Amino acid sequence: MTDAIIFLSDPVYWNGTALVLGLLVGSFLNVVIHRLPIMMEREFKQECQLALSGEQDQEPAPQERYNLIVPASTCPKCQHKIKPWENIPVISYLFLRGKCSGCQTPISARYPIIELVSGLLALMCAVIYGPGMTSFMVIVLCWLLLSMSMIDIDHQLLPDSLTLPLLWLGLLANTTGMFTTLEEAVYGAVAGYLTLWSVYWLFKLVTGKEGMGYGDFKLLAALGAWMGWQYLPLIILLSSFVGAFVGIAMIVIRGRDRNIPIPFGPYLAAAGLIAMFWGDAILKTYLGSF
Repeated sequence: MTDAIIFLSDPVYWNGTALVLGLLVGSFLNVVIHRLPIMMEREFKQECQLALSGEQDQEPAPQERYNLIVPASTCPKCQHKIKPWENIPVISYLFLRGKCSGCQTPISARYPIIELVSGLLALMCAVIYGPGMTSFMVIVLCWLLLSMSMIDIDHQLLPDSLTLPLLWLGLLANTTGMFTTLEEAVYGAVAGYLTLWSVYWLFKLVTGKEGMGYGDFKLLAALGAWMGWQYLPLIILLSSFVGAFVGIAMIVIRGRDRNIPIPFGPYLAAAGLIAMFWGDAILKTYLGSF
């Protein structure tokens, strides 16, 4: 145990461990991003079947097990079961030349990109925060934000099974004052939720449309729980700028229809990470200019 502590206390070993762990977890995040929305859809359909079966005195048809572990990963075209050596982050993709070993169907480059981003985020956290629990907690924050961002891009959905644990984890971390005081974390969670909740209802009253989902409220509440209420204006400002820039670019470059909704979760997540890593420096520079 002592040897392990000494091993991980060395910055070189800690950074290397964070990178490798990030790559491995990135492979699992690909599973979460793909399967969690399907699991939610299946659960919703099952609840509907149960409600209908209660009215018709019929039992709903049993479903096969489907979760983050079962069934094993397969090629969606030929059903080739992915071997352990075909699932090594990034390396397997390069070794297979981006194709299924069974049917040679191209594999999306998104999978190794997410693995690489997960690893680089973990490495960045390790370098900035150094060995210790604080670094590990921020790494977990990055992994959850990455998963939520990709799910929101795919489905315009921020699952409660990710946003709520992120909120509670932030409050738990700040019981020891890891990032801010517990009092400021609680105020941050409340203010984060109510801020976007108020914007949502104001926009709906004015336009009659829903400008964002409830998941965005919960995500900003979670970021407030991690960093405290003082960082909420910075996060909102950064996410708005990034969202506006990307949205305008997509309309101009790709001709995206203005009526197609653009998920706000990824911009909140990106702004939250920027605030976590460089928020102090940004605020000091901004306030120093006055």
